[in-house]
Amino acid sequence: MSEPNFTKTKLGLNLPTDPRWVDLAEKSLEEILTDHAYCEQKAATSCISLIQQYPDHEKLVDEVAPVVTEEWGHFRLVVQELKKRNLKLGYQRKDLYVKGLMDFQKKGGSKEDRLLEKLLTCALIEARSCERFRLLSLHVSDDDLKKFYYQFMISEAGHYKMFLGLAKHYCGEAKTQSRWQEYLAYEAGMLSEMEPQGDRMH
Repeated sequence: MSEPNFTKTKLGLNLPTDPRWVDLAEKSLEEILTDHAYCEQKAATSCISLIQQYPDHEKLVDEVAPVVTEEWGHFRLVVQELKKRNLKLGYQRKDLYVKGLMDFQKKGGSKEDRLLEKLLTCALIEARSCERFRLLSLHVSDDDLKKFYYQFMISEAGHYKMFLGLAKHYCGEAKTQSRWQEYLAYEAGMLSEMEPQGDRMH
């Protein structure tokens, strides 16, 4: 299956990643691994925040709580990979991709409306991460790194489906799908205007 078809049919994304990104990422391995580590840390924090804000949503708590542990474990795995390669964990930098998605979130509305925005943002970040982990697992020259990123690809695909499923559960199929299409269109437009950042995961 071609990359564009995989992106559209498996993940729902409207725009495949620029092919130049993998080559740039491989040339900036310390930076991309550092950025990846902090992405995992932020994912764990986002899950904790969801639980804190919606403790009365039992299904959400049950499904998201294990992801906190998983994402923190991923952070540790990436740090170990850096050490194995005699590379250093650098400082966290601003994530313009995530900021763009946060800016697109509708403000105000009901508590469930705000939950929908949060869950769709999380789903989209996970879907794009999954796509990029897949690219790395297929196209980097280092076989060990291919295996390393394959395991992350599988994990992110599950998280993407979980967040989207929770949105449908709490906010309804029709409302979720309508807003999800808006997010996909916005994200595609945003990425089309951004130069591929080889030192960033997004």
